[in-house]
Amino acid sequence: MEYLPLAWAFIIAFCIVVYVILDGFTLGTALLMPFLDNKQRDLAMSVILPTWDGNQTWLVLGGASLYGAFPAAFSMLLPGLYIPILIMVIALLFRGVVFEFRLKDRAHVKYWDIIFTLSSFFVIFIQGTVLANFVMGFELGSSQLLTLPHGLINSFSLFVSLSLMLGYCLLSSTRLIYKTDHELQAKMFRFSFYLAVCIILSIGIISLWTPLINESIFLRWFGHENWVLLMILPYLSVLTFGVFCYAIYNREEYLPFLCAIAFFLYSYIGLVICFYPYIVPYQLTLWEAAAPSSSLHFTLFGAVLLLPLLILYTGYAYKVFKGKVKNVFEY
Repeated sequence: MEYLPLAWAFIIAFCIVVYVILDGFTLGTALLMPFLDNKQRDLAMSVILPTWDGNQTWLVLGGASLYGAFPAAFSMLLPGLYIPILIMVIALLFRGVVFEFRLKDRAHVKYWDIIFTLSSFFVIFIQGTVLANFVMGFELGSSQLLTLPHGLINSFSLFVSLSLMLGYCLLSSTRLIYKTDHELQAKMFRFSFYLAVCIILSIGIISLWTPLINESIFLRWFGHENWVLLMILPYLSVLTFGVFCYAIYNREEYLPFLCAIAFFLYSYIGLVICFYPYIVPYQLTLWEAAAPSSSLHFTLFGAVLLLPLLILYTGYAYKVFKGKVKNVFEY
């Protein structure tokens, strides 16, 4: 049935955006570590320590959903991206080790902080380069395997990775604003403003750069009615930036984080407009890559049961640990 691939595409897209938001401020916190003193690092780690492991569930669910619902896309993407994904998984494992050992091995905290920052850097770098290559598109080689026509690392992928790092840092700094107080909160107010300026400039540069590196996107943006939707996104971004500046000036604690999430959502909507209906840009559509209807029906039943439980668990976990954080490393 026609709606089944769309339903599964929505589930995968939902898992990805939840992971980006929830684990994004965890990754961003790691990049901010070098700019914090020892006490502030402990406070920052205390913010993310209770909920970090649940964030990975959304990444796993998104990958498993891609494998189950769109096996053709999974089999095409994995060979071409095997090495970078393997590096990302190894870096994620190192991050998990840091969370456990940093709490116990207090004599070597500075080394665990370095590992935490470096492993998170590689995770974000891989995510950025893979995302950039999705935008640039893939090519089918002679053996029907996907190839990266521009190579994994190029000027566009480096800029996208840098922009993603800044975006995750903005998520982290704005979350630390409402989870902490005093010196760390004041520092995050300053950081957040400069990061937001960088993000709005990065979004503008990438928006101008993207149609120039891919003819399909250029035709999609300027040869279809999509330009109407795409024109709305810059206005929303500028409006959100104005609200963000107002929130920072008035020392609002929660509003900056909502604005940071909005920047990611606008970018995500723009990507959807670029890719739809492709799941492997610009080779395979949702319907071409979808599993048989019987498989989609069967797995959708499990997803309908599982997704509400994950949402409830995630919401409950963040509700339990709401409010200002205390330094758990002092106990």
